[in-house]
Amino acid sequence: MRYVALWAVVLCGAVTAALSVPAWADDPPPQVPGAPVPAVGRVWPVGVRPTVVRGWKPPATVYGAGHRGVDLATPAGAPVRAVAPGRVSFAGRVAGRGVVSVELTGTDLRTTYEPVSPSVSEGAEVEAGGVVGVVEPTGSHCARTACVHWGALRGGTYVDPLSLLPPWLLRRGPSRLLPVLGVPLP
Repeated sequence: MRYVALWAVVLCGAVTAALSVPAWADDPPPQVPGAPVPAVGRVWPVGVRPTVVRGWKPPATVYGAGHRGVDLATPAGAPVRAVAPGRVSFAGRVAGRGVVSVELTGTDLRTTYEPVSPSVSEGAEVEAGGVVGVVEPTGSHCARTACVHWGALRGGTYVDPLSLLPPWLLRRGPSRLLPVLGVPLP
């Protein structure tokens, strides 16, 4: 009987300790499924308006087939830039390819770029448009041209990286001036 009382006290203490500091206290807030991705990007990762060789195709299941990013045509050696300000969370090699990941400031988003020879280190702060590396000559998964794979994640869920860019950066073609009605000509 004494051991039962002792175990009850130990169990009660363990439950109290577990309840006093919630497991989620240090975790980011849970994500709302389907919440819009804020257009925080200020520049394209490569070039001005690169050709999207292969677009984003979300998988039907977590481990299902799909394309978890976009492939942007660019020559080997081209600079790769952070699309928004943030902190480099990884800069190194994964499966033989150079990868750079940047946690975007003020968001729960992270962008990834590969194959990239990093010019930044883990923990470095980068500005929008800041160079994080250069496109590697090998390791691209684009068959006909060199490219950089640009991914975006919210927590552990991939999102369309193009949704990070505001509409004015996504538009193609030249700007056109329209007449202003009611204003006399000079």
